[in-house]
Amino acid sequence: MTTLEQVFRDDWGKVLAAVVGYLGDFELAEESVAEAFAVAARRWPAAGMPASPTAWLVTTARNRAIDRLRRDRVLAAKLRLLEASTQAVAEAEVDEVDEIQIPDERLELVFTCCHPALAVEAQVALTLRAVAGLSTEDIAQAFLVPAQTMKRRLTRAKTKIREAGIPFSVPAADLLPERLAAVLAVIYLIFNQGYSAPAQGGQLAAEAIRLGRVLAALLPAHSEPRGLLALMLLHDARRRARLAGPDGQDLVLLADQDRSLWDRRQIAEARGLLDQISGDRGPYMLQAAIASLQAADWTDWRQIAALYEELAARTGSPVVQLNGAVAVAEADGPAAALAVVDALGLDGYQYWHSTRAELLRRLGRSAEARAAYQAALALAVSEPERRFLRHRIEDC
Repeated sequence: MTTLEQVFRDDWGKVLAAVVGYLGDFELAEESVAEAFAVAARRWPAAGMPASPTAWLVTTARNRAIDRLRRDRVLAAKLRLLEASTQAVAEAEVDEVDEIQIPDERLELVFTCCHPALAVEAQVALTLRAVAGLSTEDIAQAFLVPAQTMKRRLTRAKTKIREAGIPFSVPAADLLPERLAAVLAVIYLIFNQGYSAPAQGGQLAAEAIRLGRVLAALLPAHSEPRGLLALMLLHDARRRARLAGPDGQDLVLLADQDRSLWDRRQIAEARGLLDQISGDRGPYMLQAAIASLQAADWTDWRQIAALYEELAARTGSPVVQLNGAVAVAEADGPAAALAVVDALGLDGYQYWHSTRAELLRRLGRSAEARAAYQAALALAVSEPERRFLRHRIEDC
């Protein structure tokens, strides 16, 4: 049986998007949708859930907004279409709510939340609040900031949307690739925050995957949303095997993970998504293809190295070249990989030092490896990584 909690989880973003699209006012829409869910929490347990809960919530939220606007005597200034108000009030009748046709405007909502006029931290917070429906307190906890700080961040973002006139729309075709790339980056940032700090942010990884599913469904003609979704599914499939030890805080490298703990269903789903993608291979699709090969029973390191080379050519990223060096080490030996790594010179990057350290350790250059591990430790933030590096230093 469907519950209010499930409706909130599944339909918050769709309800909010519909109300934002109707009102053209982000803050008023969010307040009204929250009120609608509160009304549902009071009424549904006794009266029963309506046949179309999403339509009921949209209707109730719209009418709460209209009532507030009437009280403030600014209805004409706030509503996009004044003549629609009479119809909206009529739709509030219980026997008519199931007939409302609600457009799915979540795509417009996503692009509004990830508009380049907003700071990246604001894009992330607003996407989690508006599209995923996370509470301000949950978002603050996941990003390890005080709730009041996150509240101010969200308020500034919504004020910016209003004052800058950021449109509630999908970008024009010529702008869509660049804007879509920014949206995908925000979702992947959310995923990585949860994946790298599971104790605080496990919910974030799950929400990022859910957002990825929404985006892939809403943009079926574009391959990169499916590439990102596949990539997140493949990484998340290894979640239970990444950490071990008595307190679950010992980092386990990919080669040492217990593969019986991997989620084979997610791996199969990700590979199914990759099989659907044809034509040009974007960065997320390439990363997902690499992760899929790493999850195979036998690892084809030469093919992985070739994919990293293709990805580096597309992105121009030295970090991609660094990651590719790991595959080079397996295919051609640590000396060949060390030559690649040393040419990058990413001295301020933790994983450059730790990768160098691993290669130096494999080459028997213990003193140099110890120094590189110590440099990586000085830059490490998460406790599992710090603990892993301390163990490596002790073993050198």
